[in-house]
Amino acid sequence: MVAYGILVVSAALYAIGIVAQSVAARRAVRERGTGLGLLARLATDRLYLVGFAGQAGGFAFAFFARESLPLYLVQTASASAIGLATLFGVVVLKWRVRIGEALMLALMACGLIVLAGSSKPSVAQDFSPATVLLLTATLVAIGVVMTRLGRTDTFLLPAVLSGVSFAVVAITSRVLAHEEVTSLPSNPLTGLMLAAAVLGQASMAVALQRGLATAVVATADATTIVLSSITGITVLGDQVAEGTGIWVVSGLTAVVVCVLVLGSQARTTAAATVVTEKTA
Repeated sequence: MVAYGILVVSAALYAIGIVAQSVAARRAVRERGTGLGLLARLATDRLYLVGFAGQAGGFAFAFFARESLPLYLVQTASASAIGLATLFGVVVLKWRVRIGEALMLALMACGLIVLAGSSKPSVAQDFSPATVLLLTATLVAIGVVMTRLGRTDTFLLPAVLSGVSFAVVAITSRVLAHEEVTSLPSNPLTGLMLAAAVLGQASMAVALQRGLATAVVATADATTIVLSSITGITVLGDQVAEGTGIWVVSGLTAVVVCVLVLGSQARTTAAATVVTEKTA
């Protein structure tokens, strides 16, 4: 039960990070580049640092949850932050609750409950050399593609790159979570995880300048959920309670659909202005 409580705290911190980082990124001066330059500029913005602290705190709690819980549950719980961000908009920014949004929030809650009831605690299997090589090659490819992000004005590509990067973070941290804390600094996987986190943050910052926060985060989260869940079950040995395989598939589908639908719900410019005025 403690692990489930940790997931709730993680999702709440991630939601804070979404709102704060989005406002900071949108008010930053837009320049052409890979995203690393933008990330460096945002590092001096207090609001962005608050958002980063929320992201870091959410990751820390999720990291400990991954020690025993499967990735398909941890990542969907983390993705529920998009729902919490929507609730934040309703309560603090006085957004009107649309019928579709209310239905999606309810469906997301049901999906999470189904996944929690279907999950089976387990310890992840260690990576094979081939898996480490594949993950490293993936990060190199992401870095190369990021050098061309200045040529696109849409959020989709950087958001997907962010999702792939954070999937690598989730996958590597699932293995690292059961290691001794004192051994983490010298573990090569720690460096791989940190590199993926930096790439994920950089591409996320670029995406947030080009699209609505909910759409950006939804795209990244959906990508991360799908990739990490498949990898967790097929490579890391994540377990499903006996006879609940269909429920896991249904729960994952429900959460991914809800994340994407909530992310597609564009808000008015006036609402975005209220966010900036309240946080500037």
